[in-house]
Amino acid sequence: MIPAEDLQCLKGIALRGGCRGPIFVSTQSIGEMLGISQQTASRRLKSLESAGLITRNLAADGQHVTVTKAGEDVLIREHQEYCRIFSEGGKNQYLLSGAVVSGIGEGKYYMSLGPYKEQFTAALGFEPYPGTLNIRLVPSSLAIRKKIDALDWTRIKGFSTDGRTFGDARCIPCRIGTIKCGIVVPGRTHYPDDLIEVIAPVALRRRLGVEDNDSINVEVGP
Repeated sequence: MIPAEDLQCLKGIALRGGCRGPIFVSTQSIGEMLGISQQTASRRLKSLESAGLITRNLAADGQHVTVTKAGEDVLIREHQEYCRIFSEGGKNQYLLSGAVVSGIGEGKYYMSLGPYKEQFTAALGFEPYPGTLNIRLVPSSLAIRKKIDALDWTRIKGFSTDGRTFGDARCIPCRIGTIKCGIVVPGRTHYPDDLIEVIAPVALRRRLGVEDNDSINVEVGP
């Protein structure tokens, strides 16, 4: 594996056009670009040359440097790793961690209402079991939760029946292990940031064998 400081130098050469052909550089110009001394710049160029990642033709006042095929391969792998980190094309995957907590029983009632059930089925691809699994997120998952909030959620429209009005909600597909699920967020204001409600086609507590305070992970993404 190429040392991080050498990789930084290789990137700098590539950014100046070194993958397209020889570029003229000096240890001074490399040092200024990377914020290092000329002596350190010289060592990094020699290290890259020894590793076969660049070729150099020395001149009186500098050198012509070209990134080799092996050097390009290193940069391509680096690019691919960043693509996986940032998941190009919207194929992001996020992991939420928390503990199972008890709700107040509202989920079972709302999931039994026909208009909600029909919309969740259309949005998530399964008919939800009448109930939700409530999960209190650990502090480290709150930043991930905010990223998930910025994704494309499906709006679940509210409705009125028997003189009572039921508000909007939103949902997004997720998974717990191999079980296809969905996160549901009611439309009411001041819903806790550290609490999520998960629905599934099965009774999750029974299927997963979990009780209050048991740790659980929820994955959001394709």
